[in-house]
Amino acid sequence: MISIRSIDFAYSSLPLLFKEFSLEISRGETWAILGPSGCGKTTLLYLLAGLRFPTAGGIEIDGQRLARPRPHSGLILQDYGLLPWSTVRENVELGLRLRKFYGADGTHAPRNFQPKSNVDHWLERLGIDMVADKYPSQLSGGQRQRTAIARTLALEPDLLLMDEPFSSLDAVTREGLQNLTLSLCAENQLTLVVVTHAIEEAVILGRKILLLDEAPTRTARVFENPAAGTDGHAGGKRYQELCNLLRREMQHEAA
Repeated sequence: MISIRSIDFAYSSLPLLFKEFSLEISRGETWAILGPSGCGKTTLLYLLAGLRFPTAGGIEIDGQRLARPRPHSGLILQDYGLLPWSTVRENVELGLRLRKFYGADGTHAPRNFQPKSNVDHWLERLGIDMVADKYPSQLSGGQRQRTAIARTLALEPDLLLMDEPFSSLDAVTREGLQNLTLSLCAENQLTLVVVTHAIEEAVILGRKILLLDEAPTRTARVFENPAAGTDGHAGGKRYQELCNLLRREMQHEAA
């Protein structure tokens, strides 16, 4: 699905974050991205979202070179990105309203886009139907994150990109949303790429874990984690072993 081919990237007047970096992500996989601060985790997500572009090399999704944000990709940011003056329902409807405005032009909406009202389905599926008429300031952190997820899934993406989506939540809420996210990705056959700074969260969410080095990253170091998302994985022996391995790798890089 995603082919990153020998990309270079640097912000203006700053050192390279990526140098001849390549990676392949297949459809339906769940990936977690780990690495030290400043290594380019969020930048890589923005590159996949079509919000930033390599200075060399290229990125293809489903065989098409990425030259702008694609309508089949969904991006959920750490601060949720909700409109404070809009209700939960209005926030969830926002993307659909924009697509109806532009029409099925293949740029802002898929060419086969058929407007339909699936907002009630996602409000109920995310457990926020009872707060549909409330505003973001009246919600808990978990409810705000559920609203952001519902708004994204209402657009029927095939790729879900998440930037530290659960970092500000308490442990119980975070665990519930981690499990819900994995369930939704499986139900809707989504490819998931999530950036996190937490080793334990990466091992819970990612069946493949990409560990970025101190910049510039040249090689994709990928750790297989096939048990992610299965019952009993979190806290089990393999889970602990992989957490310890990743912690040692990150400490080695920081040394």
